[in-house]
Amino acid sequence: MTHLDIKPYITEEQLQKKITEMGEALTKKFKGKKVVAVCVLKGSFMFYSDLIRQIQTDLTCEFFGVSSYHGTSSSGEVKVTLDLAKPVEGMHVLLVEDIVDTGLTMNYLKNSILARKPASLTTVALLEKPDALKVPCELDHVGFKISNEFVVGYGLDYEGFYRNLPFIGQVQNFQ
Repeated sequence: MTHLDIKPYITEEQLQKKITEMGEALTKKFKGKKVVAVCVLKGSFMFYSDLIRQIQTDLTCEFFGVSSYHGTSSSGEVKVTLDLAKPVEGMHVLLVEDIVDTGLTMNYLKNSILARKPASLTTVALLEKPDALKVPCELDHVGFKISNEFVVGYGLDYEGFYRNLPFIGQVQNFQ
């Protein structure tokens, strides 16, 4: 494993406070509707599990696996590793992503889900890097806007490691 010098960037407490706020807003939006919450794997699993526990309405869970990273940078090519198991037609879809940097993956996911004719599509990203966007990408809910630096933790990884950190850490240097 490569050892990284990681500085805490967003604390566990800051994450949980923001997720509670997002959950309250989504509860109001989805009260009484048929909702399917879609987790974008692998990086969103921690955010997703904390977020859906804050949404006080009935919902079902689905998983969409995609990959677009190679090391520390986006390849620009989205590869589907796991497709949705059930149809979302007529459902209110909540698409939960860990980080939006280039916008390419989120736009791919949005187009893929919209082609399946949901009643609505709401996008949520824990992190957004506005300075890294390569294409315009509209998001409904964003937890934190961050600078264009490489971060790990709370589901985000470097070569598969560091997902288990309870906070978002900024990588200081690669050794």
